[in-house]
Amino acid sequence: MHVEIHGRGDADAPVLILSSGLGGSAGYWASQIPALGAHFKVVTYDHRGTGRTGGTVPEGGGIAAMADDVLEIADRLGVERFSLMGHALGGLIGLDLALRAPGRIDRLVLINAWSKADPHSGRCFDVRLELLAKSGVPMFVKAQPLFLYPAIWMAENASRLDAEEVHGIAHFQGEVNIRRRIAALRAFDVDMRLGEVTAPTLVVATKDDLLVPYSRSLRLVEGLPDAKLVLTDFGGHAVNVVEPDGFNEAVVGFLRA
Repeated sequence: MHVEIHGRGDADAPVLILSSGLGGSAGYWASQIPALGAHFKVVTYDHRGTGRTGGTVPEGGGIAAMADDVLEIADRLGVERFSLMGHALGGLIGLDLALRAPGRIDRLVLINAWSKADPHSGRCFDVRLELLAKSGVPMFVKAQPLFLYPAIWMAENASRLDAEEVHGIAHFQGEVNIRRRIAALRAFDVDMRLGEVTAPTLVVATKDDLLVPYSRSLRLVEGLPDAKLVLTDFGGHAVNVVEPDGFNEAVVGFLRA
């Protein structure tokens, strides 16, 4: 798997693994690396089936198989205990690890994630899959920002979105992988097990997230034994990209507390 290491290089540096969402790319975290790297050894990776890792997502592997990839990365790096920050799908990976390998997880940061998918998110997934099947990869990629960013931010960053669209089409992970990764998102359900998570957790959510209702984050805070909520009015699904300064400050403060 394609893995990158950023930030502190000293042997005692605390390790933070970043796991992105459906896109699976390590590059998603570009706005976080400088701020986090000042305090942590930051590990990013391209998920199996995506980006520079490539390959095929195992059929029926689900979130647990993706979480096993994180454990393999940690083992290869000789890291026994680490914190994990996950965006959406990446947050589900974090929850799975916190339940199956609690001794490995120090702290969790969950961004617009969930313990069980909301029917509204399912409707969004249906629309995206229908676009892919009926209109092809270019239209699927063109529609993606609508689910990630607030309208005003998209209007002010049109050239950036144009560049992301070109890159997204050129490096599309493939219809089979997308379908299997979305199936894993929909099947994930640890709602009745949240009380078993022992890791201190920061839950980050935005009220204007089109893809994931922020009520899913409120449920996480309600069910997790040791959770703190950061809820903002603006930022969309990809709040760490849209509002990186405030986001980075909140995350660093939590992880260093």
